Amino acid sequence: MSTADPNLRIVILAGGIGSRFWPASTPARPKQLLPLASKRPLIVETVDRALKLVEPDHLRILAGAHLVPPFRDALGPPSDGLFWIEPRARGTGPVLAWAAHRMQKENPDAVMVSLHSDHYIEPRDAFLELLGRTAALAARTDLLFTIAVPPDRPETGYGYVRPGEPLSWDDEGPADADAPRAWRLGAFVEKPDHETAQRYLAEGYLWNSGIFVWTAARFLEEVRLHAPEIGDHLPLLDQGADDAFFQRVPPISVDEAVLERSGRVGTVEATFRWDDVGNWNALPRTRPCDDRGNVLEGDAQAIEGDDNVIWAEDGPVVVFGVEGLVVARSGGVTLVTSRERAADLKELVARLPERLRAPRPGVSSTTSRQEEDT
Repeated sequence: MSTADPNLRIVILAGGIGSRFWPASTPARPKQLLPLASKRPLIVETVDRALKLVEPDHLRILAGAHLVPPFRDALGPPSDGLFWIEPRARGTGPVLAWAAHRMQKENPDAVMVSLHSDHYIEPRDAFLELLGRTAALAARTDLLFTIAVPPDRPETGYGYVRPGEPLSWDDEGPADADAPRAWRLGAFVEKPDHETAQRYLAEGYLWNSGIFVWTAARFLEEVRLHAPEIGDHLPLLDQGADDAFFQRVPPISVDEAVLERSGRVGTVEATFRWDDVGNWNALPRTRPCDDRGNVLEGDAQAIEGDDNVIWAEDGPVVVFGVEGLVVARSGGVTLVTSRERAADLKELVARLPERLRAPRPGVSSTTSRQEEDT
């Protein structure tokens, strides 16, 4: 565990239900609790990475109260002090302002790293090294940084960033030829259509990973300057009225509220593989495949089948002579769709009868930290 920077703090955003992984992911058991990047739940992988960079006292998980018990079950008793409970869901803008305010109150020099609880990241050492370097750069330059990922396909499901003026990692001495590339931000752009995504790929745009690094003080100042819908209510946090703050702020993302409005934003190119594990179609990128490209979880069999994702959580699932399907069995419900339509499951779930939206999870195939330790 590194203790090189005593000012470093990490928050993990752990809200949301991941409805694009229905029926395995539900409000009571969101996708963060599923083994989508390894044999362990995503939340366990994320916390383990963070604890290689900071002490437990400098790590906090931001989540609603209803998610704390299942997260604690997955993480084990040592996680009891890790949670900051959101009074109500308001999006990443308000919750990160709230977390930054708490961090600055504890340490005026706090450097804040914001991670998501549901990302695939490899290799871990490259990720940790880049975060450490970016934290030092944020403290030196007083910029808000986003980690941006070089794209390997014309992805329409991600936001993109356009790099601007190059930044130096060190004001003194010769440039480090092996240093990651860093820039002032040129622009954020929303999720494109396929043709535009192809153009972005050719023009050197990067994926916006949603991993952020900044000093708590600078972030709060940018909130006050550029996000009045949040900043006007920060005095409530000074008074300890956290519930009132969350009642009055509107739901808004940190990208829209602050990063797209501020002139003090930078971006650093990722030196690691990253995926936001957004829907079933991501699993062939994050989980091992058999020799015909099938991802098989649980009691799943693919006979004469190619490029399928088969998730069998509460009973055997067999597919025969098909390709490009997602078949997911959980909580007594079976989903069959094409991999191409997997990104549309949020729309599907909204159209389902209430009795089907949150099936009772079957016997979980996740492995908790406690089970590993016994």
